[in-house]
Amino acid sequence: MQHDFSIPTRGQGLVEFTREVQAWVADSGIQDGLLTLFVRHTSCSLLIQENADPEVQEDLWAFFSRLVPPSSHPSMAYLRHTYEGPDDMPAHIKAAIMPVSLSIPVRRGNLALGTWQGIYLFEHRDAPHQRQVAAHLA
Repeated sequence: MQHDFSIPTRGQGLVEFTREVQAWVADSGIQDGLLTLFVRHTSCSLLIQENADPEVQEDLWAFFSRLVPPSSHPSMAYLRHTYEGPDDMPAHIKAAIMPVSLSIPVRRGNLALGTWQGIYLFEHRDAPHQRQVAAHLA
């Protein structure tokens, strides 16, 4: 089975979409298998991360913002791909060091996630986007 999820973002940050994925898995009728998610963009990532405390997502965003600042920051003066804005090339770098696909076991029609785990799209661009995540369940 295959499906495309459309995930709206509000700019940089994490957007959880675990419920949407779980609902689709439950509706698929497949009891046991492997779910693969793949984001179809080069300036965002996918993560499995804690979903109990929002400070975790804020701290992750803050860490990656410090690790890879905008291209207008003096430490990033070496970048050449800057014509799409100061957030573009740093977004590509973040997507290169973070996962763009996930594999999640499915057991008895449910995602085999841990108690506090959720599925997130990590938007690396400043502007809102409509991101597409391809899902394959077998």
